Amino acid sequence: MDGSQKQLHIVMFPWLAYGHIMPFLQVSKFLAQKGHKIYYISTPKNISRLPKLPPDLCSNISFIQLPLPHVYGLPPGAESTSDLPIHQVPYLKKAYDKLETQLTEFLKKSSQVKWIIHDFAPYWLPPVATQRGINLVFISILSASSIAFFGPPSELLSGRRQRPEDFTMAPVWLDYPNNLAFKLHEMVGHQECMDSVSDFERVGTLLLSCKIVALRSCYEVEADALRVLSKIHQKPIIPLGLLPPSLPSNEDKENENWEAMKTWLDTRRDKSVFYVALGSEVSLSQEFMHELAFGIEKSGLPFIWAVRNRPFVEGQLVQDILPSGFEERVSGRGLVLRGWAPQLRVLAHSSVGGFLTHCGWSSVIEALGFGLPLILFPGASSDLGLVARLMHGKKFGLEIERNDLDGSFTSDSVAKLMHGKKFGLEIERNDLDGSFTSDSVAKSIKRVMVDPEGEPLRANAYAVKEIFSSVELSNKYLNEFTRSIEEFPPSDTEV
Repeated sequence: MDGSQKQLHIVMFPWLAYGHIMPFLQVSKFLAQKGHKIYYISTPKNISRLPKLPPDLCSNISFIQLPLPHVYGLPPGAESTSDLPIHQVPYLKKAYDKLETQLTEFLKKSSQVKWIIHDFAPYWLPPVATQRGINLVFISILSASSIAFFGPPSELLSGRRQRPEDFTMAPVWLDYPNNLAFKLHEMVGHQECMDSVSDFERVGTLLLSCKIVALRSCYEVEADALRVLSKIHQKPIIPLGLLPPSLPSNEDKENENWEAMKTWLDTRRDKSVFYVALGSEVSLSQEFMHELAFGIEKSGLPFIWAVRNRPFVEGQLVQDILPSGFEERVSGRGLVLRGWAPQLRVLAHSSVGGFLTHCGWSSVIEALGFGLPLILFPGASSDLGLVARLMHGKKFGLEIERNDLDGSFTSDSVAKLMHGKKFGLEIERNDLDGSFTSDSVAKSIKRVMVDPEGEPLRANAYAVKEIFSSVELSNKYLNEFTRSIEEFPPSDTEV
């Protein structure tokens, strides 16, 4: 920290989902490295899941555990979305809202806190902060394109889009060529995880009240969306960079099952294996899981599939969601993992050549950071469908302009390619109910992995590897974000 710069006391308050908790921790570490005091607030179980801090950051980051209040309908011990099927997430939101009392008490005892960096959910936070002269920063871990699609607060709070059908077309304020729209089944599915206070009301209220909107994005990837966001919000829109994660160290607990997986991967040809993971929150029906499994089997290609068995799927207790005999039939070329998989290690292995993904923004960033093309199978929650459209794009076969002699390229050439946005192929599904066939799954896998028609797509994914994996680029954006907070005019409201 600059000698003339005062240390800031900052609260970090993420939503209760692993895909939110980890990016918030990355930002916390960066701010702590700059000398600021961070209070990272979450529930005990979520904090216990976090990796250990480097010794040099321990004095600047304090983990504040707030016990999650009980609400009727929330299973005992559930403290994050990964602990629940989608239809029970509304109960988690109700419990999260009840953290208001504990957070307010913490702020009363912590008079030096002048910033709260929050997520999409705590719509009740603005009056709590205003009363104590605290500024708010809204960090969105979604893509800039997704946030731009949802529009200004006026649309979110009382706009024309009220029915699921209203979200199946690109909005008028996206004034650049795009294909951003939900499929009907995606919006219907997302409604299952909203409680009496809709996600749109939560986000709209917070966008109105925050001083800064920060996003997990960068101009090299989403220049048009960031420009639109500045236009419709009329407040600082600050990219954080893509926050590429680091591979875990060899001492990490995640290493326990890795050696056997690595041995299996080491026997495979380069780029021959595709990895399948549907995230910690996506729950498919048994029918859909069977159809997906049959498609993976029909592809005939080697694969690793991280299968997360949930105790309940669509309210039904299930012992094993895979088809009977599936693992025996594919045992010569497929590896099925139960539960948690070391995703970064798998994606980084030279034998892995593609990723069948649920289209979480974090997973997409990880895959493209290793230059891997995407087989897009979006879940029906959050902005997963929009990410699929963003990666599938309208055009096919664009390549980044590179120097013929040394292969170098410019950020402008990357931005030019991103207008085409063809880094993955979306598995064909029925727009109304999300159904699909095993043949469409197999066809998409083969096209992305081995078919000649997929070569431009594979080249495009590899070409943006340097952008999506660049810690230097992300740190540049994080530096700018840090300065924006440090230099922001003090609040007029005094405690």
